[in-house]
Amino acid sequence: MCGIIGVVAKSPVNQLLYDGLQVLQHRGQDAAGIATSEGGRFLMHKGPGLVRDVFRTRNMRNLVGNWGIGHVRYPTAGSACNPAEAQPFYVNSPFGLLLAHNGNLTNSEELKREMFLSDLRHINTNSDSEVLLNVLAHELQAAAKGFKLDEDAVFRAVAGVHRRCRGAYAVVVMIAGFGLLAFRDPFGIRPLVVGRNDVNGGHEWLVASESVAMDVLGFKTLRDVAPGEAILIDTQGNFRSRQCAEKTVEAPCMFEFVYLARPDSVIDGVSVYESRVKMGEFLADKLKRVVPHADIDVVIPIPDSSRPSAMEMAHRLNLPYREGFVKNRYIGRTFIMPGQATRRKSVRQKLNTIPQEFKGKKVLLVDDSIVRGTTSREIVTMARDAGAVKVYLASAAPPVRYANVYGIDMPTRAELIAADRNEEEICRVIGADGLIYQDIADLKAAVRAVNPAIKFFETSCFDGSYITGDITPEYLNGVENQRGETKSGDDGEGGQLDLNLVANQDN
Repeated sequence: MCGIIGVVAKSPVNQLLYDGLQVLQHRGQDAAGIATSEGGRFLMHKGPGLVRDVFRTRNMRNLVGNWGIGHVRYPTAGSACNPAEAQPFYVNSPFGLLLAHNGNLTNSEELKREMFLSDLRHINTNSDSEVLLNVLAHELQAAAKGFKLDEDAVFRAVAGVHRRCRGAYAVVVMIAGFGLLAFRDPFGIRPLVVGRNDVNGGHEWLVASESVAMDVLGFKTLRDVAPGEAILIDTQGNFRSRQCAEKTVEAPCMFEFVYLARPDSVIDGVSVYESRVKMGEFLADKLKRVVPHADIDVVIPIPDSSRPSAMEMAHRLNLPYREGFVKNRYIGRTFIMPGQATRRKSVRQKLNTIPQEFKGKKVLLVDDSIVRGTTSREIVTMARDAGAVKVYLASAAPPVRYANVYGIDMPTRAELIAADRNEEEICRVIGADGLIYQDIADLKAAVRAVNPAIKFFETSCFDGSYITGDITPEYLNGVENQRGETKSGDDGEGGQLDLNLVANQDN
């Protein structure tokens, strides 16, 4: 996942974009970038690291203009250590485009080859976002009438992107001298919301990955961008929208509600906080069914995402709720830190126990999910070291058994603790006295209880069912092999397509 934001305002937007990216920082800590426009010129600054580290006062002063986009990066395709893959990406033709993307294309290699041979476009990095930008550029050039650009041409270009690109994508684009374009994939896998601020003389517009950006920046959330829909806001603040996909299915990523999104966000009509409370409700009912005589003294959340679920579990189980872990907020989220060794080392730096909440007690720890199991094993050990007599673990999400190919960093089954283990085996590996997972039907029911209108979800990491319908075992094997090669020393460079390789493949 990544965080994206786009603004068209009546006054300078550099501070708005900076503040918005800080609000979305939880969606990516690898790199950050902001681009603005004034007088037909693009101005951009980007680099590796957190928002607060990438931008200095001198950088902000140079980002002039009343409209722009921003991005925080969490690497899922390409290389985590290649600064060239910080976004936004730029291409000068046609018209001049800057793009920021959240998600992951599942046919990026096919598109890269297609663009090299047919579109005559060069891709300079391993990022699928650059592929997406060049597909849009080609479609825009084909749709435009010479040097003239109008909204019909822009919407036709987005329709072309939908026909060619597969996977998950929420996108904001700056078109030089024209305006801000935002669109979402036909399945609505990755989130995108639009808001408005009424000011003297007109409207200001904001699109962002989560509604919390609207709240903090003083905009009123209007609605989610619909799956397959494109929104176009010109530099004068005129708003247009159009459905650009031939067929759409609303199937938001379930992991947004489980873990990725901030609890104070509303995504696709679902309060993230309320959905997590419901997850705790369903999980407590399952625990009462499966282990009716569980000897538990206290419920303790593993901060932060699991708190709403843990509080509701304690309430429904009639057990005390206690905070047993203190989080160091200056350490990044371990789930999105590159490298297993770094992730393992960071757990004890990130969390510390309050011993009196564990000593002599049988504790139920509640987490939002268990992905690799590394963190869970360390936390169970910490609870025992703090004096817990027994340690049970509850996951508000089902077992993560399958690769995610839509923009979450869990692409190889070899890294997933539940990929080839049952719950009893997982319990032994993490060292707990008992383990309970949410049922997938209950997870869907929990979110659907908040918004019954949602009929489908993207839940491939739990059930292996890929909503886009194009994921094959061969594709998954290729992703795993590519990830293994990257870990073994690939520096993320070498995005150019080899002409000799193309020639050999054509023979």
